Amino acid sequence: MIDFFGGGALANLREHLLPGLWPLLVAFAVCALVVPLAIRVSRLTGLIAQPGERHPHMKPTPLLGGVALYAGFAAAVLIFLPHYKDTTGVLIVSGLAAILLIADDRWQVGAAFKLGLQLLVTLVAIFVFGFKITSFGLPGDNVVDLGLLTVPITIFWLLGMQNTVNFLDGVDGLAAGVVSIVAVTLMLAAAGLRQLPAVELAGALAGACGGFLLFNFHPARIFMGDSGAHFLGVALAVIAILGVAKVAVAFALVVPVLALGLPIGDTAWAILRRRRDGTSVARPDLKHLHHRLQAFGLDPRQTCYVFYAASALLGALGLTLFGHGRILAVVLVTSAALASTVAADLLQKTGWRIRVPYLHALLR
Repeated sequence: MIDFFGGGALANLREHLLPGLWPLLVAFAVCALVVPLAIRVSRLTGLIAQPGERHPHMKPTPLLGGVALYAGFAAAVLIFLPHYKDTTGVLIVSGLAAILLIADDRWQVGAAFKLGLQLLVTLVAIFVFGFKITSFGLPGDNVVDLGLLTVPITIFWLLGMQNTVNFLDGVDGLAAGVVSIVAVTLMLAAAGLRQLPAVELAGALAGACGGFLLFNFHPARIFMGDSGAHFLGVALAVIAILGVAKVAVAFALVVPVLALGLPIGDTAWAILRRRRDGTSVARPDLKHLHHRLQAFGLDPRQTCYVFYAASALLGALGLTLFGHGRILAVVLVTSAALASTVAADLLQKTGWRIRVPYLHALLR
């Protein structure tokens, strides 16, 4: 395993991480170019999110962002991975998610039908293209073969990632930003394991998210919709399987799980909360963590910053499993600076002050 912040850092970056930079830049540019077209097509076809309980925003907003995300990702993958054995599978499975879930953006389908679409994408990934979690590593170079549990665990993984990103998509720029951070985390992990195809795939996904954020950060001019959220969830899940999950590294899948720790925990609590309240698990509400942060006083951008910092911090913690110990210190400092900025903005907005007796007199 490679530590990019250790000895020979520049050589390690050039050899193992730089291949992911070019797909990232191409995906960024293509997605940014396609988004204005997606906005026009959304308006022409009536795929518009109207303000209301399902979409808590102020004005009608185009919903075809998922198509632009997929276009950026697919363009980069086709350019840089034309001969990779899993390119066809990655593009078909992620494209299937992007296309099929347009139905929910258009007609707001029922929970059972939506789950059926998610399951269809998942089964195609497993049984048509062989994307499976067949084993996992334990400390001491021990590998546990999952055997009969391979298919159930992979189904859980693919469905879980789709719904996690979908539930996360509730604030302008939140899902795209968090997924881009997780994709960069996967890129670093795969680079450390010399899994260059996974490095390029993760770079392409991060770039597509970056290009989309130019138009999706608050105030958003376009939403990714269920189409985009499910595309991102499937793409993340498959890249993790092709990259870190196929090598015998202890708890390799902990890296993406940790990086998505905050939204995964929020998703789990949302499911439990809705079951307790007797409502449908798939019914949207305004009780997710990102909604509660805004109710606490954060604006949409500050809410994103909190999630970005948490994802980067947890992702860096996961990367320590791959020998990237020094990156944790870098992310800690960056996250602390970001958190202090958000806190200062919040205190300034609320007018709250910390009273220190006699300090005023001492400063006179």
